[in-house]
Amino acid sequence: MLKTRTCGELRPEDAGQEVVLAGWVNRRRDQGGLIFIDLRDRWGITQVVVDRDSAPEAHSTADQARNEFVLQVKGVVRTRPEGSENLDLPTGRIDVFANDIKILNVAKTPPFYINDDERLEREGLDESIRMKHRYLDLRRQKMQKNIVLRHRALKFIRDYLDKQSFVEVETPILFKTTPEGARDFLVPSRLQPGKFYALPQSPQQLKQMLMVAGFEKYFQIARCFRDEDLRGQRQPEFTQLDMELSFVEREDVMQLNEGLMTALVEAVAPDKTIMQKPFPRILYKDAMEQYGTDRPDIRYDLRAIDVTEIAGQSGFSVFVSNVKDGKPVKCIRAPKMAGDLSGTQLRKVAGELEDLAKKAGAKGLAYMALPNEEDGEVKGPIGKFFTVDQKLALFEAVGAEPGDLLLFVSDKREVCQAVTEALRPNLAEQLGLLDPNTLAFCWVIDFPMFLWDEEEKRWDPSQHMFTMPMPEDVDMLNTAPGEARGSQYDMVCNGHEVAGGSIRIHDREIQKQIFPLIGLDMDRAMQQFGHILEAFEYGVPPHGGIAWGIDRVVALLAGEPNIREVIAFPKTQTGADAMAGAPSDADEKQLADLFIKLDLPEDEDED
Repeated sequence: MLKTRTCGELRPEDAGQEVVLAGWVNRRRDQGGLIFIDLRDRWGITQVVVDRDSAPEAHSTADQARNEFVLQVKGVVRTRPEGSENLDLPTGRIDVFANDIKILNVAKTPPFYINDDERLEREGLDESIRMKHRYLDLRRQKMQKNIVLRHRALKFIRDYLDKQSFVEVETPILFKTTPEGARDFLVPSRLQPGKFYALPQSPQQLKQMLMVAGFEKYFQIARCFRDEDLRGQRQPEFTQLDMELSFVEREDVMQLNEGLMTALVEAVAPDKTIMQKPFPRILYKDAMEQYGTDRPDIRYDLRAIDVTEIAGQSGFSVFVSNVKDGKPVKCIRAPKMAGDLSGTQLRKVAGELEDLAKKAGAKGLAYMALPNEEDGEVKGPIGKFFTVDQKLALFEAVGAEPGDLLLFVSDKREVCQAVTEALRPNLAEQLGLLDPNTLAFCWVIDFPMFLWDEEEKRWDPSQHMFTMPMPEDVDMLNTAPGEARGSQYDMVCNGHEVAGGSIRIHDREIQKQIFPLIGLDMDRAMQQFGHILEAFEYGVPPHGGIAWGIDRVVALLAGEPNIREVIAFPKTQTGADAMAGAPSDADEKQLADLFIKLDLPEDEDED
């Protein structure tokens, strides 16, 4: 080994020991006869002192060193004189007095700061530069911590499930293309010209086959692929914890995963606090009505309260007309947000919120502002349309208190939900309710089995076609599929879906009922899923499972807003690898070997 100790482990009790360190120059300070080098490796930073009088050759070498040079340092550990300690570093009470230094490699000046995360965050950096030089970006202390945290999380998960008698099984990356939602990444077969493999969007079918095979408890840290538009937090390739169990019911899977998630947070992110244990259960319909989304952030309340009955009796014609047309009136209470705002300030705040509501599809956003004093006047243009008794009933219904701002939307139910989803995080940010160190987990359950696709004139599974209907809703598949609930469950944290699963169909006849509902005739179903239907003839146990989005879970544990910060080599928003230049052209011989000819549009722009 070219080193005997790491740059993060030396302490005062190591004083007097001869050590060999190796790493990168984090900083170098030349004070004439003395040169100070902060030497960095994965484990930390150690200050190296080079004295020209006692080690002239080492001093000459140190004089040549610059930031990011790779050095090997031999020297003796010393305790620092009192008053010169750096208590911000774990190694800050010692230094290494060098007697020999070798330059193992030189380095160009990096295109951005590697040794100052705070400055980099403060001054900002073009993401394309970070992605182009990702190997340098990964040298940064923050990025190293994130990747090590990911390692620790995956190791913990493996160890936990191993103790629960799970078997880790690797499933194929080259599989069969099937209609599972997003587009597949296709891989042409050279040995079978004209035919294609698909990279798996998930190991869903394969893990069900493992239950047919009798493994009973399976998991895998699986790489998955989806060829879809990369808006928001999506990556074309991503990692999920895939899990499947036999002889279980919904509650069994939920309790196991709640226990695993709780233990994981406590083990690898002790600075995070789980807001509520056990995790609350929220019905899908309640999540949509109260939070406007099936991924509610419950760190804060700010729920939409139905005030249709009270508002419909007011003198405000918009509410009265909408209620007659069957449209609801919803109210969100923003606590203390009105406060001592003047009329002008209040109109400005309300106008900005109304702009958000309009972007979500609303025609407008009404408001009332409660005064801080109990005998003060309610502000807002709609207050005059409510009698005193109606106002009191309204305030009681939403739990209003002095200084609160009440926001009202009335429209089609879907629009009210979209407005609620848009307003809640904005209000929470303004009110200072978004604590990144609080993890507010919940389960969303009782999803609709299907959602109607108006364009295709057919039902789409709300999760996937292998989800079992709730036992009491099985008969609805033939009579009222839109009212049937699936045995689906999603784990949500801070407004993000972090895991989703369901109890699966294990009855061949029920599975066959699903296909025509989603637009698959039996011939096509047999072509694409015949292997599953055939397997279902050989004794399938009741089973269910779940898949975690590992990238999102680790990002939450690391306190990172974007999953790119916890992936070693992520793709850009265009699906490109800026560092390696992928995707790239294939040469004509490669294409000929695969019997492929390109037919590109003439106006295609090359990246």
